[in-house]
Amino acid sequence: MSSVVSARLFVVLLLMCVGRLCSAETILVAGDSLSAGYGLPRNAGWVNLLEDRLAQDQRTASVINASISGETTGGGRLRIEDLLRQHQPDIVIVELGANDGLQGARISRLRDNLSAIVKTCHKHGASTLVIGMQIPPNYGRDYASRFHASYKQVADAHGAALVPFMLAGFADDQSMFQEDGIHPTVQAQPFILDNIHEHLKPML
Repeated sequence: MSSVVSARLFVVLLLMCVGRLCSAETILVAGDSLSAGYGLPRNAGWVNLLEDRLAQDQRTASVINASISGETTGGGRLRIEDLLRQHQPDIVIVELGANDGLQGARISRLRDNLSAIVKTCHKHGASTLVIGMQIPPNYGRDYASRFHASYKQVADAHGAALVPFMLAGFADDQSMFQEDGIHPTVQAQPFILDNIHEHLKPML
């Protein structure tokens, strides 16, 4: 093989590698304690497991966890613009609202905040995956029902992907929750990941 051909082949291979690096996706997780890994050993939360799953899928992706324990949709709405500018993600996973529900926040405010977050993501060119939640009927079954329905309403209205329920498959199994009865254990994290990955994978 001549030196000219070898040089050309090298350039082609180099461009292919650069192209793959440039096409790496950035996934931003904007969530609360359920995504921040509250009460879990370091790197044991579902967000960390997501990085491993993407590697197994041979996906070149960077996962940024911007979740904060205690975060509400209102807090997420205030932070999302700066997060988008800082990280420029391709996909944003929005896992917020559980704290709103526990505080008995108005359903209209929950929807408005989630809608504003999704619209801001789309304005910055990021696709969104909204993570649905359910809450106990502490404020009545009607409130709990409207709370859960809000996630689908927001996703449908703004063309976002939706995980119907983050804790599907184990929500009624108390052994999968920490002593506070709210935060999932280490053993529950792979189930959370499965619920989310199922809907995230087609977006990649």
